[in-house]
Amino acid sequence: MAVIKRLGVFEVDVAFRVPLTGVTALFGPSGSGKTSVINMIAGLIRPERGRIDLDGRTLFDSEAGVDLPPHRRRIGYVFQDGRLFPHLSVRSNLLYGLRRVRKSERFIQFDPVVQLLGIGHLLHRRPGRLSGGEKQRVAMGRALLTSPRLLLMDEPLASLDQARKREILPFIARLPGEFSVPIVYVSHDPEEILALAGGAVVLEAGRVAAWRESDELGSLLAARARRGPAAA
Repeated sequence: MAVIKRLGVFEVDVAFRVPLTGVTALFGPSGSGKTSVINMIAGLIRPERGRIDLDGRTLFDSEAGVDLPPHRRRIGYVFQDGRLFPHLSVRSNLLYGLRRVRKSERFIQFDPVVQLLGIGHLLHRRPGRLSGGEKQRVAMGRALLTSPRLLLMDEPLASLDQARKREILPFIARLPGEFSVPIVYVSHDPEEILALAGGAVVLEAGRVAAWRESDELGSLLAARARRGPAAA
């Protein structure tokens, strides 16, 4: 992708490519443009100019006048707060994702998702009776059941304590391999990135500051931690 978007006095001007395998992190401090970038990928924010492609398919091209609506992009999105439907059971939340996709386009099925995420015992509960970690696992399941070509995760563990984070990280790590869905994972937490990502796009002030492969992430994150919270 290569896009430009002005948001008030702040401008996002980024260009990068990520592999369509495993987990790629978008890493940077709060206000660096991470969420704006994935919202442009998802179609929730329209760039002023540029181009976004996914696996050979153009999602946005300002010159060609292409701007696919979010529901046609086949992209799953897990938000920081889960955003489950409070009036629906866990099963109905999951089926909402499944039913958004034509049967001929489904490559991820209900039972494998429930089993991998360990949420079978939660199916009859409503979100109000779930812990924070359980809500996020259900949110992941709902997004996966749309059979997405790409899964976006916007700091999905930010509201959880360390124990719950460590509980959920192994579930996230297994998703690309189990379901053949690449993930773009937004975080400013070095522990999460080192546990999950095969590479990271580092953002600073709306620009790409660096790209690092997995074997370079440790030294990069350690260096930024030494620079303090503003660089985390």
